[in-house]
Formats: sequence, structure tokens, C-alpha cells
Amino acid sequence: MATKSTFGNMFACLFAVCLICSAILAGVYALTKEPIEKAAQQALAGSISKVLEGTPSEVQTVALGDKTYEYYTISNGNETAGYAIKSSAIGFGGAVKIMVGIRRDGVINNVSVIDANNETPGLGLKCQDEPFIGQWKGFDPSSKVIKVGKDGGDVDAITAATITSRAFSNAVAIAVEVFKTIRGEEADANTGASTPSNENKEE
Repeated sequence: MATKSTFGNMFACLFAVCLICSAILAGVYALTKEPIEKAAQQALAGSISKVLEGTPSEVQTVALGDKTYEYYTISNGNETAGYAIKSSAIGFGGAVKIMVGIRRDGVINNVSVIDANNETPGLGLKCQDEPFIGQWKGFDPSSKVIKVGKDGGDVDAITAATITSRAFSNAVAIAVEVFKTIRGEEADANTGASTPSNENKEE
């Protein structure tokens, strides 16, 4: 004799299915959590090493406006070589996240892309490629304007991807301001006066 379908046994079946699915998801999460975190750490370490040579500190934070930014002090021996600063800005499809290496003298050493996967394939994603990303090596904000040429700056935009180029430039400009804040705080701590080494401002 077939079991009569009732609201109670339908609910019990649904509950059992949900419980099994939850257990499977929890198991998959537990198995993949460590490899994902390890991969993320390796990617971060790779980004830091690309932008500035030396030994990075543990992650540090600094406030700029109403936001907090992460950075790493890069040392060569007992001397500070510069800073690797995480920055981001909104591009065409979402946040463009980058790592900016800035030397002690305020000159940008190099830039690497952490995440720009939401940008348009074949266009915006070219922010990771030469010649766009190569132009940031040795870029001096004290003598150049961190804006695309269309906006009166010295950055060569990616063809047909001006929005991504602007976002990338904005993220670099933010990193430069973070650098000034870091240097200012260090000066305050050492001398009691804020004396950043680079007083240029984005126009």
C-alpha cells in the first residue's frame, strides 16, 4: 500500500535534502578553504615582489579620509626602500584592485594588478599588459599628472577602454596619497612635524 503524501512527510523529505546539501557544501568549503587562502597569499606575495624588491613587513594600515588602506614597508637591509600599497577604484565592471610600489623618493617603481577580472575581456583586461602597465615604471608624480591624456594627464589610455584606464589611474593616485600619509605619520613620529618627501598633489 502506497504511503499517503502529507504535508508532514513532504516537509521531512525537504528538510533531509537541505541537511544533506548543507553537509556537502560545508565539506567542500572545509576542503577548499586552505588551498584558496594559500593561493591568495601566494598571489599577494607575488604582487608585492613585482612592484618593489626587498623584504616586506607584515601588513600595516593607514587611514586616508574615511577609508583604511593596507600597505607593506619594503626594506633592504636596515633601510626602508619604499612601500607596496594596495589600492582600488571602480572601473567598467567593478573594482580594479592593484598593488603600487612607491620608492622612498615618491617615484612609482612599478604597479601590478591584483584583480581586474570584471573588466571587459580583450579591452579593459589589457590594463594588465604592456604597454599600459609598463608606463608606470619610474612614473614620477611630482612631474607628471596621474590622469589619462583625454583628461589632461600623462597616462596613455588603453584604446577603447578609457573607463578602465581612468579607474587604474585613480587607484594609482590614491596610492600616492596614501604614500604621503604614511611618510607624514613617520615624520610626526620621528620629529613631531609632518614633512612628506613628496609634496605634489593631483590636479
